[in-house]
Amino acid sequence: MKQRICLFFLFLLAACQPVTFTSPVATLPPPHVVIETLTPLPIPTLTLTPSATPTTEELVFPFTIDGLRQHDYQSGEIHIREKLVENELYTIYYIDYPSDGLTITGIMQIPAGDGLFPVIVMNHGYFNRADFYSGDGTDRAAEFLVKRGYITLSSDYRSWGASDIGPSLFYGGLVIDVVNLLNAIPSISKADASRIGMWGHSMGGGVTIKVLTLDSRVKAAVLYSTVSADQADVIDRWGMGCFGDIAEGEKLYGCNSSDIVPLDLPANLIEAYKYASANEELLRQISPFYHLDLITVPVQIHYGAEDGKLFSGTPPEWSKKLYMGLHDLGKDAELFGYDNATHSFKADDWFAFMERSAQFFDKYVKSIK
Repeated sequence: MKQRICLFFLFLLAACQPVTFTSPVATLPPPHVVIETLTPLPIPTLTLTPSATPTTEELVFPFTIDGLRQHDYQSGEIHIREKLVENELYTIYYIDYPSDGLTITGIMQIPAGDGLFPVIVMNHGYFNRADFYSGDGTDRAAEFLVKRGYITLSSDYRSWGASDIGPSLFYGGLVIDVVNLLNAIPSISKADASRIGMWGHSMGGGVTIKVLTLDSRVKAAVLYSTVSADQADVIDRWGMGCFGDIAEGEKLYGCNSSDIVPLDLPANLIEAYKYASANEELLRQISPFYHLDLITVPVQIHYGAEDGKLFSGTPPEWSKKLYMGLHDLGKDAELFGYDNATHSFKADDWFAFMERSAQFFDKYVKSIK
């Protein structure tokens, strides 16, 4: 299977690196694509009256933190499609697994030897879907960790790779896919489902921090050049998702195609999504930043001091904001900045980052008795 590393993504997210700041073919009509932009108008006031028609709040609720906590997750077993690599250290498999009626593809790496092995779930950052191959964005880090004795699981999420396409508002569908991957871990014979860590880069960092507010099975998490945990920051920088054909939409400037908003969604849900994207109170309900009290595990954050200067990058302030939010609540958090690093770390910065990550997982995941 073709694999490669993407250093930059077209539109959404990115990652970080070091200053050490610890602690803290027939002619068819073109697809219908609509780019929605937010206008700097006052937030509209809704007058809610009793009705059989769902309110905006009710329509948005499944994508809030509380709604995701109450979601009925539908998962199953991990299925091996193909063995890609086998050597004396590890074996790499192309896999799929079920997620709420969708089939999601991904990559699994398993160390040589007898289990049970701890597991790290790897959440990739944004990639243009036309250029994405399973494992992109996580393959190098996954190889580093599998050599340290960890099974690694890298979901493509819905709409990436050969996965089925499904809606994802405010990253909600991506989060559901990752939680359902957690549910599938016991089907791996060599996996210790009681020892799970999570690693997320850029958009995958945003997915990771949201999962941490939902699921206590993750024992520790590493965030690398993460997007903001405050959804308002993400929308202010990149706007709402693309409305319509996702593959065409993401080619256009002004679409935040991390969110998947097909036009066959109910019209009232699409309108509720637009409304919530400009409503401060609803965004607080959606954003993990305002639910950090639900996080009970150690979090290690890495950012590049030169990140965020490109539109696709993630400003260092987002990592610092998250760290301070965790710190102020007395949570176990570490922050590392890398002076000359941008969104994707290189050379010594990358190795320093990954060594810190591995030591962190050794302490909080592998060593669990």
